[in-house]
Amino acid sequence: MSDGAFAVKIGINPIGWSNDDLPSLGGEIPLATALLEGRQIGYQGFELGNKFPREPEALRELMAGYGLEVISGWYSGRLAQRGVEEEIAAVQAHLRLLAGNGCKVMVYGEVADAIQGERDAALHKRPRFADEDAFARYGERVTAFARYLLGHGVRLAYHHHMGAYVESPGDIDRLMAATGEEVGLLFDSGHAYFGGGDPLALLRRHIGRVCHVHCKDVRPELIKLARNRHWSFLDSVLNGVFTVPGDGAIDFAALIGVLREHGYAGWLVVEAEQDPAVAPSYAYAERGYRTLRALVDGASLQEVA
Repeated sequence: MSDGAFAVKIGINPIGWSNDDLPSLGGEIPLATALLEGRQIGYQGFELGNKFPREPEALRELMAGYGLEVISGWYSGRLAQRGVEEEIAAVQAHLRLLAGNGCKVMVYGEVADAIQGERDAALHKRPRFADEDAFARYGERVTAFARYLLGHGVRLAYHHHMGAYVESPGDIDRLMAATGEEVGLLFDSGHAYFGGGDPLALLRRHIGRVCHVHCKDVRPELIKLARNRHWSFLDSVLNGVFTVPGDGAIDFAALIGVLREHGYAGWLVVEAEQDPAVAPSYAYAERGYRTLRALVDGASLQEVA
């Protein structure tokens, strides 16, 4: 139980304006538009996307010009295929970028064998470890890599993700059991639901390891279609399975309550892959912000509408 203020910041990922995996979704929208609109809405920071500078000083200058913080940035890890030393060598530029901009966490996404970017790969074709021993060895590598990052002031925030080795609640449970405390969990409400779990139960179970939070809502009827019709992850996104907090079925009041109770101190990041032609970027970013702002401030969702 935590006493005192709820020490969180509310940020956003630029994916609602421009999708890195599907450039047809907002690819023409300038980064400046996302940063300006995000700041106008009230967001305190942005996660990185492909349109951001990759040099630490240039990134600092850009974000300072908008009065925004750099929250973190996705790192495409391959520890399911390669060794720790190789991963450490591969991460250097990204680690310098994050550490040089005051980031406390790195979003680690396992992309080895993942199908999340394959338009014609149904979600059931995602990779799975051969057995528990393979999972345990993977956990050892992730822990060693996380220990290295911590030595540079950045904690690994493991992103469970559709189409990857760690997708389902059972996968997440095994990962947490197979890794040390050095490994933090990025709790993503939308991927938790889509992966077959109860986001609230998952959060409660692993709250002690949560170091970063993605706030993504879902449309359950479309998730059912995605499973039944064997959609790929990208087709699921295009068909609208995800949306911003307050526009779907997830009980964010309950999630925020658990985070508050356990003294979570970090970022709440609105991150909902959508087509801006269907879900206008500003309007949906504003709805996500207002929903979270009200809950963080202790208001009821009736006051948001």
